[in-house]
Amino acid sequence: MGLVLVACVLLALAGCSKHAPAGGDQILRLSQRNEPASLDPQVASLPDEFFVIRALSEGLVLPIPDGVGQNPVDVVPGAALAWETSPNGLVWTFHLRPDGRWSNGDRVTAGDFVATIRRAINPALAPPKAPLFFGLKNAEAFYRGTLADASQVGAAAPNDRTLVLTLEHPVPELLSLAASGPWLPVHAATVAQFGDNRGSPWTRPGNFVGNGPFVLTEWRPHELISVRRNPFFRGATRVHLDGIDFQVYDDENTEERAFRAGQVDVTMTVPVSKIGSYAPPVLHAQPLAETRFLSLNVRKPPLNDSRVRRALFLAIDRGALVRSVLKGGQQPAETYIPPGLGGYWPALGREGGPAAWDPATVKISPAGRAADEARRLLGEAGFPGGRGFPVLEVSTWTANPVIEAVQQMWRQELGIETTIVRREAKVHVAALRTGDYAIGFLPAIPDYGDPSSLFNELVTGAAGNYPQWSNARYDALVAEAGRTMNAGARLSVYQKAEQILLADLPVVPLYFNSQSYLVAPRVGTWRSDRLWNRFYTEVTLHP
Repeated sequence: MGLVLVACVLLALAGCSKHAPAGGDQILRLSQRNEPASLDPQVASLPDEFFVIRALSEGLVLPIPDGVGQNPVDVVPGAALAWETSPNGLVWTFHLRPDGRWSNGDRVTAGDFVATIRRAINPALAPPKAPLFFGLKNAEAFYRGTLADASQVGAAAPNDRTLVLTLEHPVPELLSLAASGPWLPVHAATVAQFGDNRGSPWTRPGNFVGNGPFVLTEWRPHELISVRRNPFFRGATRVHLDGIDFQVYDDENTEERAFRAGQVDVTMTVPVSKIGSYAPPVLHAQPLAETRFLSLNVRKPPLNDSRVRRALFLAIDRGALVRSVLKGGQQPAETYIPPGLGGYWPALGREGGPAAWDPATVKISPAGRAADEARRLLGEAGFPGGRGFPVLEVSTWTANPVIEAVQQMWRQELGIETTIVRREAKVHVAALRTGDYAIGFLPAIPDYGDPSSLFNELVTGAAGNYPQWSNARYDALVAEAGRTMNAGARLSVYQKAEQILLADLPVVPLYFNSQSYLVAPRVGTWRSDRLWNRFYTEVTLHP
């Protein structure tokens, strides 16, 4: 059955569909799951938004297609041709390319990057990723309002082609940060012309000025975003596509039918029921540095009791989740930080490292003794057999068989009941931010290829600290690691921080995610990475 369906796909894609590009144009058609709330790189926060923004903008440095941020130098030159740092690691100097151009023909200057950094920490813009810039001298003070003079922030342009960054303290992950989406530059004059605010029309077709391989030509909300070649792009000879159409599909089944009909070249996913119907090279499996987890509101009884949180953790059979529910190459997650992220490996009572890490040997749960311990802890917390335990609400933003399976495990092993509430993604996240929830299902997606991206989100008061959790020792360790330049020592400190996290369990890891998706045979050199980055400049389309 699978080979027959693959053959049908090949025939459909080779045929002349009314949805196929006319006249042999090299237009790549990508499936898009969520409608972007913004195409402003300092305002955007979702991978779906940066799928489009990275087609329009180029950062100082670029992530490596096969990279996960295995070490701090897993980047390649982008708008900057070269860089160096001072012996004490406090001053970084980036040398911009002489041929860098914006899509309106203007030169890309160091001043544009200075302006971008200042708006990325401007509280009036409410940038969600401002902490990614706090390693710069005075950046956090400016964002918090204790410093009013933006010129005192550690970003300066002594000339058009030289950008100098001065740091508060050594930042081991600076290059990974500079390769992240929120560091993508904006054309300062265009932003000023249309207004520097969240509702500004500067991000609309005809107004957007970027320095990336494509320009924005059309945006039909919840339907289509089109980009076409930027003739001023400094690497235009490496761009083989005439453009990209980002097509919005809210449903994976509709998306898969569109692929079979030859209307989509690359999908976001494959329905679990259809994975067995495809085979490589059409079927792709991309492991992700992404943890799917449950956030537990530690301020809401009985979740304020660590024994209850550990009972919920231990009663989940993660192996069953990935084998019987997900079936897409996901891995059970007994730890929070994805193994291998920026060279980080969990300790788990042993020496960390790739050779020591084998997911098959990491079995804290299933049922068995772990479930017995879960029941003991729940009884010790005052809820023997689940009696008297309140019905808690589990919030999610999508139809979620994983949460349904967890709900059943908790019922079977602990005797407790939960209700599942599905909300629109924006409403779901807003409730988590305000603490108006009990248990929330979430993805932990690093903003850049370094473990600090996820560790920082759980320090006291951080924007991503949805559990409302606070642990002074954890905060101190994360701060220490963030200033430690020796890679081995730094990762060892992070291991200690994660051990505290897994002892207190404000979050319940479920699985490390993997993306199963489809690529049409006409697409050549398709590349993506574990951080949800896509790479468009080398993509080709064949008849």
